[in-house]
Amino acid sequence: RAAGLASGPAAMSVLNTNDAHFSLSLFTALTTYFSYAVLILIGHMRDFLDFCFGRTKSTLTKPHNGYAPLFQSWNSFFTRHLYMRISECWNRPIASNPGAHIQVVLRTTDDGGATYKPTSQTVRALNLGSYNYLGFADDWHQTCRNDVMAELNHGPVSCTSARMDFGTASVHLELEETVARFLGKEAAVVYNMGYGTNSSTIPSLAGKGTLLVSDTLNHTSIVNGARASGAQIRVFRHNSWQGLESILRESIAMGQPRTHRPWRKIIVMIEGIYSMEGEIVDLANIVRVCKKYKAYIYLDEAHSIGAIGPTGRGVCEYHGVSTADIDVMMGTFTKSFGGMGGYIAGDRVLIDHLKARSSGILYHNSISPVVARQVLRAFQVIMGEDNTGIGARKLKALRENSNYFRKSLEDMGLHVYGTYDSPVIPIMLYNPGKIAEFSRQCLKRGLAVVVVGFPATSVVLSRARVCISAGHSREDLEDALGKIREVAELLHLRYNISPMG
Repeated sequence: RAAGLASGPAAMSVLNTNDAHFSLSLFTALTTYFSYAVLILIGHMRDFLDFCFGRTKSTLTKPHNGYAPLFQSWNSFFTRHLYMRISECWNRPIASNPGAHIQVVLRTTDDGGATYKPTSQTVRALNLGSYNYLGFADDWHQTCRNDVMAELNHGPVSCTSARMDFGTASVHLELEETVARFLGKEAAVVYNMGYGTNSSTIPSLAGKGTLLVSDTLNHTSIVNGARASGAQIRVFRHNSWQGLESILRESIAMGQPRTHRPWRKIIVMIEGIYSMEGEIVDLANIVRVCKKYKAYIYLDEAHSIGAIGPTGRGVCEYHGVSTADIDVMMGTFTKSFGGMGGYIAGDRVLIDHLKARSSGILYHNSISPVVARQVLRAFQVIMGEDNTGIGARKLKALRENSNYFRKSLEDMGLHVYGTYDSPVIPIMLYNPGKIAEFSRQCLKRGLAVVVVGFPATSVVLSRARVCISAGHSREDLEDALGKIREVAELLHLRYNISPMG
């Protein structure tokens, strides 16, 4: 376990897999399934009683007045009887910047969680949910304010146009040059939305005759982009180079369905840090397999760029893999850079193609010049071009905070997913009743956490996802650990100590 506190691939090889330290007990699995069964049964009973008394709330799931159903019945059922019962755990508004501490606005509901009304009361809480990895939300006035306000004073808030029309400002070009230089690629293009970067780029690269081989736990933006492309899609076992090689070998041997013609191209799609697992990709082995079978690599670094690697250059730097081996490098500015939007970096011919074909460039409004300046300034801090050393200190603090918090949670007896050096730390809750109660008890103690359940995860793998920041002090983390210990004992979450928690 001590080896896990080191930084880099050596540490990852010891603590890489989610099931290296624990497995889900039969008792926990059975009680979790039973809990969902009880909730579904009660939901059907409530629907039956509402129907009997004419109080049904699901008219849009049945034909009415000549209209077809607007919603699928199961989606409506799940929303009304499972999600709404604990909906106060999500969509909580805040009344502060998303720094290490936030002001959470309290809400009331009069209709069982269908709608909420904000009150004038707020709760100060330690922020363990925002993607403020490098803490720019905490020291923005010292690190970024001057550049951003100068941009706002002489430039527009929005270009009110797509990039191909009149939506390109000089700061966009400066940002693209900086991204390319940061990653060691020939060129880059920036988008106004991280999700839209994937969902609009993938269809412009893949189509009929293309095979997309995707990790089973890839982000929804990759999934939807792949589906929209019209390409054939196959998935491989999460973060398994052996599973990837098996699929590549079989797909190349068999060719396209029905015709068995060779694939026009094969693109392997992976993430740097998997956002729900907190796990760092096994990049070196995946690159080796892709080179062997001549498959392109599409790497999504939404959570890893600016967060890992000695100088924040992501998983390539972390694993010692050359960026020349990655064909398409994608990342977002919403995590480590304190902004919004995303980028694609690669060879100049690739970027020229995207500028002419990607709907995110052709039709979407360009990223705000003010936000672009914020991101550009964050890059300068990370690269040390501000001559302050703040970027290096932020990266060191993030790595040390993440490893300290992860090791402390493991020592507490909790089931913790992911990899050392990753700032994303999932704490396994399993039972649906514990999803809401963990969130409520943490907020009661001044901790703001994100909880996740089905369908965002599989039925039995509900969790709380902690995001660590360089803005957290050691005192913040120690205070949070003490409170999480209280909640873990209250809710019986110490599954490493007992199968019953």
